[in-house]
Amino acid sequence: MIFFTCHLFSESYGLRVSNQLADQVRDAGVVGAGGGGFPAHVKLAASADTVIVNGAECEPLLHKDVSMMEERAAEMVRGLLLVVEAVGATEAVIGIKEKNAHAVKVCEAACEGTIARVHLLGDFYPAGDEFDLVYEVTGQLIPAAGLPKDVGCLVSNVESLINMARAADGQPVTRKTLTIAGAVAEPFTVEVPIGVSYRDLIEMAGGATVDDPVLMHGGMMMGRLGEDLDEAVTKTSSGIIVLDRSHPIMVRKMHPLKFQAAIGKSACDQCRYCTELCPRYLLGYDIEPHQVMRSLSFTESGSEPYSEWAALCCACGLCTLFACPEALFPKEACDSAKDKLRKNGFKWTGASPTEPHPMREGRKTPTKRLMAKLDIVEYDVPAPMRAMSFAPKRLVLPLKQHAGAPSEAQVSIGQSVAEGDVIAAPAPKNLGAVIHAPLAGVIEAISDTEIVISVR
Repeated sequence: MIFFTCHLFSESYGLRVSNQLADQVRDAGVVGAGGGGFPAHVKLAASADTVIVNGAECEPLLHKDVSMMEERAAEMVRGLLLVVEAVGATEAVIGIKEKNAHAVKVCEAACEGTIARVHLLGDFYPAGDEFDLVYEVTGQLIPAAGLPKDVGCLVSNVESLINMARAADGQPVTRKTLTIAGAVAEPFTVEVPIGVSYRDLIEMAGGATVDDPVLMHGGMMMGRLGEDLDEAVTKTSSGIIVLDRSHPIMVRKMHPLKFQAAIGKSACDQCRYCTELCPRYLLGYDIEPHQVMRSLSFTESGSEPYSEWAALCCACGLCTLFACPEALFPKEACDSAKDKLRKNGFKWTGASPTEPHPMREGRKTPTKRLMAKLDIVEYDVPAPMRAMSFAPKRLVLPLKQHAGAPSEAQVSIGQSVAEGDVIAAPAPKNLGAVIHAPLAGVIEAISDTEIVISVR
């Protein structure tokens, strides 16, 4: 097993001395499985009072977290309690939407006799945002530009905790659970070897039911558009939504940034809907997308004061895909503004909120209403857990499946590997994660970006 450290990031996360679980999680290559991909062992070396399971799963049509809680609640709670012990916490809370009644029941049963408890959440978007989740569970507001640890909390994804429990048993991360939804014959949720292609999974779902399918990776709201059906599943994959290229949301997603900025510059009438429905604004944070839209009217100078209103944006996408009555792109304007602020070395120095907006409860965005606006209600059907029904012949393993620097290959072309063997690892002192062979096979190819395994 290859060992490495992340000293460069220790100070910002308030790390203590290493603990056994952190070492096991590091060596197993566990990362945030909800999409962020932050190496989990770094969080485990910190202290916390409360560990919160993010089981909100607020992206419409995705069901993998709920399915995992229904099928593997005991494993998740075991991982949760291991984390509680590792970080010295006194509370363990599972945040889950009340509507997922079966998952709630199974999780409550798994918590019996432990300090863990279930906290019921409403069916609104984005209930899974860390700032929202921490407030809903603890009543505390994370400092502006801060982290959950700043209020004594550690937040972890359902699948990440299951992977941590397995890591404690010496099992590396070689599998990924995800949902295949949208325009497919039989939507489903499945655990597959990392590196399989989405094309194989779409075929397993009975094929696409539209003529020109494109993919939304990770959900309609915060996901990214993908046109390559042969792209590989990674540690951070949470699911895909298949839609026709002509679907209104896909058409919007395909507009180039230059077009998005130009139409925003000419058409935004400063109505404030994007701000008034912004989840972070409703929590009391200084984020005002409508002011960021003003920055589009400036070229070389003058945009800075308006761009700074984007600094606390969580990129949930509500402003663009739900709030704006003119179908403009305030979220994308915030993305561009944040990129500019980062390049200029901007650091937030403004005040932190002391209480949420008085209208917050009444302005939460119901998931059903959001799906209607996205025009995906017809795809709101169950996606039950299913066993994998095919044997992949080839696995493609990207060397960057996590936050931080890409991992470096530890194998050579033609080398035989067994399932679970280390095939890539971060360079010393780099933030990153170990990558293991998901299945036994032979190393077919190695590049600067990926390793390909020919499966036996």
